[in-house]
Amino acid sequence: MLVDGGRGIRFTVRDGENTMPAFAIRYAGRVRAYINRCSHMGLQLDFRAGSFFDNEKRYVICATHGALYDPVTGACRAGPCNDTGLVALAVTETDGQVMLISERYQLASIEVVEE
Repeated sequence: MLVDGGRGIRFTVRDGENTMPAFAIRYAGRVRAYINRCSHMGLQLDFRAGSFFDNEKRYVICATHGALYDPVTGACRAGPCNDTGLVALAVTETDGQVMLISERYQLASIEVVEE
């Protein structure tokens, strides 16, 4: 279950033959999803699986270099993100179920993270 500003869910998407890590979070009451890749160096954002928010729960943060991204749009807000934002994934939520609705990406797997 996604909680506003809480831990995210990690999953993998497929774009043709390529697979890549992705994540979903809840912010301001809505689920948002992005490719899990910092625009600075291409590293995954979360140092601990599922931890995507800064301490104030205001921005998505790259745990490696501190780049900050707007959780609503994925836009770069501060730090070494080269003014390039995150790649957004289209999702919808119905009765608590989050579904990927992208024409480009298909769901490959969901990662279950134990706390």
